[in-house]
Amino acid sequence: MPRLEGSVPFRGGGFQPRDRPLAAAATLFGVVLLWQALSSAGLMPTLFLPSPAAIARALYRLTMSGELWRHLSASLGRLAVGWCLGTAAGLVLGFAIGLLSALRSPGLALVSALFPIPKIALLPLFIIWFGIGEGSKFVTIAFGVFFPTAIATAGAVDNVPRTLIRMGQSFGLSTVSIIRKIVLPGALPAIISGFRITVSVAIILLVAAEMIGAENGIGAFVLAAGNLYDVDNLMAGIVVLSALGLLIAALISRLERALLAWR
Repeated sequence: MPRLEGSVPFRGGGFQPRDRPLAAAATLFGVVLLWQALSSAGLMPTLFLPSPAAIARALYRLTMSGELWRHLSASLGRLAVGWCLGTAAGLVLGFAIGLLSALRSPGLALVSALFPIPKIALLPLFIIWFGIGEGSKFVTIAFGVFFPTAIATAGAVDNVPRTLIRMGQSFGLSTVSIIRKIVLPGALPAIISGFRITVSVAIILLVAAEMIGAENGIGAFVLAAGNLYDVDNLMAGIVVLSALGLLIAALISRLERALLAWR
């Protein structure tokens, strides 16, 4: 349709940055390709940093022997249980802080007092309380995930426009309906963004917990490879952790698109 003379072009498209998966894949591929080129040219000492080809061979050996799946399955189980426990508790406290005056100040005081404590420093105490087995690892991960989730959820609830809540009240909506139809949809984008942070925190704590007291798991595997100066397997374990983070981030992105399709 031709534009009328003197008309102003439409400028209200909004700020909508788009994901470009091909650009992301090309960036990672370019970094790996440059790394391999420097290693092949002898400009990067493979004694301290093996080439991508050497890491790929180590991953192939670990996969064919079944050792990779043994360690990865143990880590995935701990990560799933710990993250789910911490996330569930953090969501409950975060909504309580954001919605209930009686719990707001006590909840904020609790979070402010305990959040700055390095969670891995509490692992020896958790081992005393829950034993050297899986319980202490679950609690360490859950404890680290709990506080960022509570903070993100409380902030998300606070940022829901109060005019929408008052409008719902003026139309006679019940408290449950207001929370379900107004507060939750309004807070959900920030809550899901918080998941990206808590997953990274959970992976860090998982590796630290496995390095201190575990016979299997990616953290225990990386520690054992480092003690033996087996840099190929050490870097293979680190690559697995990086791939795990990328996979979980992709799953969260799919969850975000599914739950926030209304935006």
